[in-house]
Amino acid sequence: MATPFLVSFDPSSSSSVAPAGLSLQQIAYFGRVLIKAATLSQAEQFLRENFRRLDVYVDVSAIATAGEIVDILNAGAARVFVTPAQLAVLSAEQSVPADRLVVFASSDAEIDGFKAWVGQSADRKATGLCTESDNVKTVAETLQTDPEAQNLFRAYRGSGGVGGAAAVVTEDLLKLTLAQGAVSVVPAEALTLERNEDGKNKKISAAKLLSTRAVADPNTGLYATSVTDERGVSLGLVWSSDESIAEALRTGTGVYQSRKRGLWYKGQSSGDVQELLRVGFDCDSDCLLFVVNQIGRGFCHLGTASCFGQYSGLSRLQKTLLARKADAPAGSYTARLFNEPKLVEAKIMEEAEELCQAQTKEEIAFEAADLFYFALTKCAAAGVTLEDIERNLDLKSLKVKRRKGDAKGPWAEKAGLAKAESAVPAAPPAPTPAAAPTPAPTAQDGRIEMKRIVTATTPASEVMAALKRPSQKSNDVIVGLVRPIIDDVRTNGDAAVLKYTHKFEKATSLQSPVLKAPYSPELMKLSPETQEAIDISIANIHRFHAAQKSSNDTMRVETMPGVVCSRFSRPIERVGLYIPGGTAVLPSTAMMLGVPAMVAECKTIVFASPPRADGSISPEIVYVAHKVGAESIVLAGGAQAVAAMAYGTESISKVDKILGPGNQFVTAAKMLVSNDTSAGVSIDMPAGPSEVLVIADKDANPAFVASDLLSQAEHGVDSQVILIAVDLNEAQLQAIEDEVDAQAKALPRVDIVKGSLAHSVTYVVRDIDEAMDISNEYAPEHLILQVADAEALVDRVQNAGSVFIGQWTPESVGDYSAGVNHSLPTYGYAKQYSGVNLGSFLKHITSSNLTADGLYALSKTVEQLAAVEGLDAHKRAVSVRVAAMRR
Repeated sequence: MATPFLVSFDPSSSSSVAPAGLSLQQIAYFGRVLIKAATLSQAEQFLRENFRRLDVYVDVSAIATAGEIVDILNAGAARVFVTPAQLAVLSAEQSVPADRLVVFASSDAEIDGFKAWVGQSADRKATGLCTESDNVKTVAETLQTDPEAQNLFRAYRGSGGVGGAAAVVTEDLLKLTLAQGAVSVVPAEALTLERNEDGKNKKISAAKLLSTRAVADPNTGLYATSVTDERGVSLGLVWSSDESIAEALRTGTGVYQSRKRGLWYKGQSSGDVQELLRVGFDCDSDCLLFVVNQIGRGFCHLGTASCFGQYSGLSRLQKTLLARKADAPAGSYTARLFNEPKLVEAKIMEEAEELCQAQTKEEIAFEAADLFYFALTKCAAAGVTLEDIERNLDLKSLKVKRRKGDAKGPWAEKAGLAKAESAVPAAPPAPTPAAAPTPAPTAQDGRIEMKRIVTATTPASEVMAALKRPSQKSNDVIVGLVRPIIDDVRTNGDAAVLKYTHKFEKATSLQSPVLKAPYSPELMKLSPETQEAIDISIANIHRFHAAQKSSNDTMRVETMPGVVCSRFSRPIERVGLYIPGGTAVLPSTAMMLGVPAMVAECKTIVFASPPRADGSISPEIVYVAHKVGAESIVLAGGAQAVAAMAYGTESISKVDKILGPGNQFVTAAKMLVSNDTSAGVSIDMPAGPSEVLVIADKDANPAFVASDLLSQAEHGVDSQVILIAVDLNEAQLQAIEDEVDAQAKALPRVDIVKGSLAHSVTYVVRDIDEAMDISNEYAPEHLILQVADAEALVDRVQNAGSVFIGQWTPESVGDYSAGVNHSLPTYGYAKQYSGVNLGSFLKHITSSNLTADGLYALSKTVEQLAAVEGLDAHKRAVSVRVAAMRR
């Protein structure tokens, strides 16, 4: 499903956004991107980070060897752009499929030389570029028979390559080229997805380029459009227009053209919205293709997955498992599979063995289905989708050189292969230089560990690149999904809140969206141990936040004789406190937000938290609401809870400020309502997934370090943990990694931990100075100092949400009971924001009080500045008083 143009992007840009052009997220709508690789590592890193969403074409003209070009193809490059000289070397040294190469020339002389090479190729049956299975096609023959390759060849030479001296690219020129059936290479910075209503935007509309080759229906002028999910399952057939295509690309959502109602924003009323993933065409461009992530019940207005009925096979199984993961009855077999990793691992091994033993066609199909079921259950528990699996399969299919494919020792022996293999003489081991450094261990045999980077031998750009947080969905996409929910709640109040609670929390029996105080003792049944733990924690949090009152006392300063300025604080009258649900119940967040609100003496405290499927709320949260004097608990989560508190409904009180962490949808909703002046509501801070950074030296206890890392990794697969190891040798590093592996495997949330550690990293640094530089650049939510004389290091902390000092201060005490607040800035926002504190629930008012002498002494200054600004009324307000003094 190719688009008629190829977007080039500079991967060396310090941000993921091309200068004033398309971001990688937006380029992904067109399915493919062209980059120029300066080094093998740069290409491999880009491919590793982007293979999930893009087919990556790589200009390898700067790559030195044929072996490295093959490595880039093995890493997942869809095609590589090579020079004629590189093609000659590849032909002699490597075996590469012709359809993975595109040859480009930078001069007429190179073109002439290449034509001569093409002519000679007729006399060479096999050039070493292909295998017999490819029918020994040569690259030259591919260029003669493959229109795509021909067009890319022409376009790339004309564009000057990525970052090259391209000719002036104009929309008219590109449209002409596309209309002739050619593929154009367009720099990302030359394109835009925004509307150009006033004609001031000189950039080229990507939407218009997309529709240049489309074949419109002769009667309606619209484009037939097939909508599929990421697995290629057809969801429905619709129509598109130039306007709807542009709007879909701009919003990152499914937008189509209704022949009766105009623009159709899919899911705007039903909530069954779509996240746009890619757009393209069929083979002859008379059918547009939208690939989307369908959210909600499904595509069809009848509530089915598609207009052709429900999903089947693996897609149906995945949907069922995700539904059961969100709402599996306590104690059920499915709940056990999701909550007991060892159980599902045992079932996978059991079913794999039964599949190996199966003989008949029916037995093999039956046992394979069982294996798929348990394997997909493990994947669903870790947040891995069929789309992730299939993209990995696609990546494997792109490899040019393949492994031998032997089974590992224990399994080969069990299957009776080991003896046969042992008869084959082993190749002698390659000599190892005496001074060769010990390589960092790699994950094998199920070992759970983090990527390791030694900063002394790693380019600074790669060190910084590894600090990137796990990618979040495009803000435009999230906003497109959240805004309709907010508008619905604002318009329809309680009914809309209940609708979304029924839909997302499955609490269909719930009749009211709010629980009002006083709360029934039946709703607060806790064990004595839990109640005592909450009471102690509340007391410590209260003590720490009450001590902050002194810094908010009235301040009075006489700035000059007769001029007295003061500042005093008042509580924010009505606050809404969001307590997430999701993968864990968080009464600790209720304490961290509710206690300072109580200390600040806010008049109205409103909790909001998603209910269980039976409509009830966690008794711990109800108990905390009772202790802090919360007026009510909104029984809803997500954007609907935020909107209900921001605007108020028939039964939910409107608030003046919303505080509390949440997922991307909650954060987007908070940002949206805070920017709506009619809502009149503020928020605490943006928020992202949880994170921790641990600095450890040779005196740190490996078990302590590992436990601190895992305490945040278990929050979610999008969490990130960073270890900075200061001057540790291999044995000391290995001790920490062994503890991480052992402790992780003992956790019930091990699959979540694996997902988190997959994008986490250990930095091995030379000294504490380098460690602090990296930490301050990362700006972690939690910073743990497990180093000698840790307290002395606090003075060097510039950016962090909260700091935990020394080996006896795990982050967990801050999460629950020490007294500091755990609602902290994440995703690097610790550079700009503080964590929640008493001041978060107060507003400060200033006052001025002047005597006649004070005003007289200041009058000339004020009058002069007012005159400079041309504000005569300001000046007169002073001069009339001075004149009155003189009478």
